[in-house]
Amino acid sequence: MYADADADTVRKILTESGDTWAVVGLSNNESRAAYGVARVLQRFGKRVVPVHPKAETVHGEPGYASLEEIPFPVDVVDVFVNSGLAGAVADEAVTKGARAVWFQLGVIDEEACVRTRDAGLDMVMDRCPAIEIPRLG
Repeated sequence: MYADADADTVRKILTESGDTWAVVGLSNNESRAAYGVARVLQRFGKRVVPVHPKAETVHGEPGYASLEEIPFPVDVVDVFVNSGLAGAVADEAVTKGARAVWFQLGVIDEEACVRTRDAGLDMVMDRCPAIEIPRLG
């Protein structure tokens, strides 16, 4: 079993880590989970920044092809890519200066989790903020 984040870390990321969320894997494909989760994040006051090779505008926010192309700081990097690619995204989040990394349901990379936490970032793995936000009460 991997090192899952505790409830305090989940709460901290959702309430204290900042409101600018780069959502890696977010496109205009409405059938993808990232599309709906990004909408929920917006409803709860988060600025959602789409990160996808297509660099599409999604939910009114201009997209970027990579984290490094975003010309402003991001607080949380929400990762919707497969587990084999997620570690590289977590490393980019550290380089970008993010405060936290969130790996979505099914996205698991224990080594990336350790590296990210060792770099001083909060980290959640295999969870969904759209599920966790309503649990905050």
